[in-house]
Amino acid sequence: MNTARKICVVTGTRAEYGLLKPVISLLRDDPEIQLQLVATGAHLSPAHGMTVEEIERDGFTADAKIQVDLSDDSRLGVARAMAETTAKMSEALDRLQPDLVLVLGDRYEILATAQAAMILSIPVAHIHGGEVTNGAFDDSIRHAITKMAALHFVATQEYARRVVQLGEQPETVFNVGAIGVDLAISTKTVTREVLASILNLKLTKPILLVTFHPTTRSGVSSEGEISEVLAALENFAYCTIVFTGVNADPGNAEIRKRIADFVAQDPKRRSVHDSLGQVNYFSLMRISDLVVGNSSSGIIEAPALHVPTVNIGSRQDGRLRADSIIDVPTDKARIRTAIETALSPTWRERAAKTSGVYGSGNCAKTIAATLKTANLGAQKTFFDLR
Repeated sequence: MNTARKICVVTGTRAEYGLLKPVISLLRDDPEIQLQLVATGAHLSPAHGMTVEEIERDGFTADAKIQVDLSDDSRLGVARAMAETTAKMSEALDRLQPDLVLVLGDRYEILATAQAAMILSIPVAHIHGGEVTNGAFDDSIRHAITKMAALHFVATQEYARRVVQLGEQPETVFNVGAIGVDLAISTKTVTREVLASILNLKLTKPILLVTFHPTTRSGVSSEGEISEVLAALENFAYCTIVFTGVNADPGNAEIRKRIADFVAQDPKRRSVHDSLGQVNYFSLMRISDLVVGNSSSGIIEAPALHVPTVNIGSRQDGRLRADSIIDVPTDKARIRTAIETALSPTWRERAAKTSGVYGSGNCAKTIAATLKTANLGAQKTFFDLR
């Protein structure tokens, strides 16, 4: 009789999978764990790089592939995709019958997963709860997932305090740091020459690594925001500029189109990639002079590698910050000034001395070990602050 604990890991995006990968590997290699893997969302979308193929190249097999319609990036379209994910995820989890579902982050497909698991009485373990991102509806999604989860793996003590404040029992909250920091520090990178060949660029310095997603709570159109960002970047024609792919939030199509047009104007110095993959991404970040945009990677991983960040707009408002980060509104003049400052020798020296605030390693091992031994039978109750 197989008594191995069945742990189902659900992933919907390239970025989230990259963070989950070391935990997935540890669970797969543990004889006392039966790993199940479900891929959904952007992983099965050609427009977002069909990154389920990356999962398979890494040697993993998806026990379920849940395809949803991402062609409509309006708010109604995203709401419909979320409903579709909930329905299909319920069927998959009912078939797989895991003992525990592991999810990371704050995207709508992860909320759909947590909802399905909760109704099916399957405990949920959640990574990266307790954080605040005022500029995106992900903020509300993240806290909602926390209330449906039985185990919580948070990145800082402040985030642990917030999860308890939400009524979660302190013994179910584990301050493990951020997996992204583990990966940024430990990923074995490729050489500059190999990376240049992959990106089809000379990688002449200065190098700007740019990621810009829709800001779903700003009240500003995606077209208006990306116009300001690209207008600022026009002033840095002497830089190599590499864009990573846009996520599947409402308004992503316009951002994607505008970036493609911008890159086409100077393909010798600019490129865009739906998915670089973990190794290429961190290889590029290590040699970049600056990370630009509104991704959490500029907040969490870039400081760990001592790379300056220009964080644009309100999308990441509320996250704890290292002092190598320059926050700037979505205004072309202010963005231009911030980039010039961040590229200066003085700011580079500042970044070199910066210590990140999201831990220093061993996160994945701690999560895997806790998942293996955690008591999953206890009924969830609300913790009142006294």
